[in-house]
Amino acid sequence: MNLVERLALGALHKCDPEAAHGLSIKALKLGLTPAPGPVISPRLATQIAGLNLPNPVGLAAGFDKNAEALRPLSQAGFGFIEVGAATPRPQPGNPKPRLFRLTEDHAAINRFGFNNEGMEVIGQRLAARPRDAVIGLNLGANKDSDDRAEDFAKVLDHCGAHLDFATVNVSSPNTEKLRDLQGKAALSALLSGVVKTRDDLDKHIPVFLKIAPDLDPAGIADIAEVAIKTGIDAIIATNTTLDRDGLRSAHRGEMGGLSGAPLFEKSTRVLAQLSELLDGRVPLVGVGGIANAEQAYAKICAGASAVQFYTAMVYSGLSLAGKIARGLDDLLERDGYANVADAVGSKRGDWL
Repeated sequence: MNLVERLALGALHKCDPEAAHGLSIKALKLGLTPAPGPVISPRLATQIAGLNLPNPVGLAAGFDKNAEALRPLSQAGFGFIEVGAATPRPQPGNPKPRLFRLTEDHAAINRFGFNNEGMEVIGQRLAARPRDAVIGLNLGANKDSDDRAEDFAKVLDHCGAHLDFATVNVSSPNTEKLRDLQGKAALSALLSGVVKTRDDLDKHIPVFLKIAPDLDPAGIADIAEVAIKTGIDAIIATNTTLDRDGLRSAHRGEMGGLSGAPLFEKSTRVLAQLSELLDGRVPLVGVGGIANAEQAYAKICAGASAVQFYTAMVYSGLSLAGKIARGLDDLLERDGYANVADAVGSKRGDWL
């Protein structure tokens, strides 16, 4: 992180967190942020679910909810980016304040509630996306929908032609009863519907599933079984947690999903359990608490073919994407791996 980025972060941290986030998106759109392009090396070249990534370090959904900064984000060092979540109709989300920095914990709590401009607006922006980047969309459901399962398929049908992948998000804790869709029967029906919609598109794209970290072993086993049965292409493990153990920050009691450093161990253990159950049949994307190259590498060694992060940028800036990717390349070289795929799951047992 250079001096300019350090000063900018300091200024942003004096603002309300959600206002600071809005300013970050504006800075991206104005070209005021680093744009070195994706980090590329033979060791980092990644294939997952039919996608060819220049590196396995991705931006998690939630940062660019409305697909406003696709070009600058695609040039920030990431190997792929995920925008959204998008719902069929625009919705304001939950009342403010709804985003809280937990500085002492290098974490954040949000209870946004799928605030977004809706699939019509987001779809228009995706139609004008850069074609030299790998871009996915997180699919969501409207809070007041009569059929939330159908909402996911609606967004995919509307936006699918402009995507490289789509993620079914049934793991946000901020939409009431949304996580109920992770149950075996409901999830199987939902994913079958989404996969059918995908199969009807002119362009075939992989479908990912994003799960919560707060599942017990039986729930994790159910997820694995449904993933295989429905033929989805990858699982993203994990979303935010409701757990509050060990937090020190003043906002630790706020309702919502916790992300950042405290999530790392819990999400990595869920990742490793899924990796053992699936044994390569469905690839995994590791998310939760990544703030440096060593943690990205740990997720890969636990079973992830690719990784994503977001909250760490609040504390380390956008340049962290390139820093993690370059550091990961160094770690792979240190350990004698010709390609990142060779390291996937190599230390899974350490997390079981």
